[in-house]
Amino acid sequence: MSTSDKICNDGASLKSNDDGICEVVDMLQNMTTNDDNNNDKALDICANCGKEGNSNNINTCNRCKMVKYCNAACKKKHRSKHKKKCDRRVAELHDEQLFKQPPPQYEDCPICFLPMPSLDTGRRYNTCCGKTICNGCVHAPVYDNQGNKVTEKLCPFCRTPISSSDEEAIKRTNRRVMAGDANAMSNLGFYYANGECGLSKDMTKAMQLWHQAAELGFARAYFNIGAVYDSGRSRGVEVDKKKADHYYELAAMKGNAPARFNLGNFEARAGNLGRAIKHYMIAVKGGDYDSLNNIRCLFKNGFATKDEYTQALQSYQEYLDEIKSTQRDEAAAYDEDYKYY
Repeated sequence: MSTSDKICNDGASLKSNDDGICEVVDMLQNMTTNDDNNNDKALDICANCGKEGNSNNINTCNRCKMVKYCNAACKKKHRSKHKKKCDRRVAELHDEQLFKQPPPQYEDCPICFLPMPSLDTGRRYNTCCGKTICNGCVHAPVYDNQGNKVTEKLCPFCRTPISSSDEEAIKRTNRRVMAGDANAMSNLGFYYANGECGLSKDMTKAMQLWHQAAELGFARAYFNIGAVYDSGRSRGVEVDKKKADHYYELAAMKGNAPARFNLGNFEARAGNLGRAIKHYMIAVKGGDYDSLNNIRCLFKNGFATKDEYTQALQSYQEYLDEIKSTQRDEAAAYDEDYKYY
């Protein structure tokens, strides 16, 4: 008998047993239903005393979520025995989140729809409409409805005239802050931190604004706070590397590549080169050239593998392929302030 005949015969045999198959299906469905019911009634075991309880009255470890207790007293008694495993699991869960490739820090340019460059000079925030626009679209000429080139400097998105004074810029920024714009809060904090745009230097006010922006999830604000604790006295704040590390981590997980680069440096100085390379790799994918240079240096000195260096080069090239455009190149060639990689 040929193979095709055997397949046909098997098929015929299956068709002749439809009633048997229905019985099996019914049985499996009943088993599934019974299992579901049993799962609903499943009992949890207290890690301290061994008593059983259901999910309604069980007390779970708040940190690792791994063990359960029948009450708070049992949880307290078991704490010393559980602490090491709990700490280890918490660290594992933290690293799982920390070393995930984060989403881009900024949305695509709202005009050309290309991914936004990670380099600060590759984009501009506009206080008139609150839009962040890439360097290429900022530099490109603006045309009116008849197709005539407009000589007046206008926002390329909302066509509002660009502010002509620091006073107007601060006025618009404050208006955006009142509207709950996290980017505007972060920028205003920067002006206070550096005493720019006619504002007196005020680190307390700057930190308040950055914390406000951070609460709204703005990655750059987390980075700014981390940088203050990292540099310390030059900013009028005591150096606190632990806090700097914490805020850099929050910024990095939100997609801020410079924060990720700094975390890599922290780990490298501590001798944790494996973790440093992980941070650099993620930063390279986000367009951080300094991280690529660090991996190159580690490779040349025998601390990174050829595969790791190759992967870093490929990742950076993929990033460039995504963000490059003729319009952005023209802007960068026109002025160094428009450099985007």
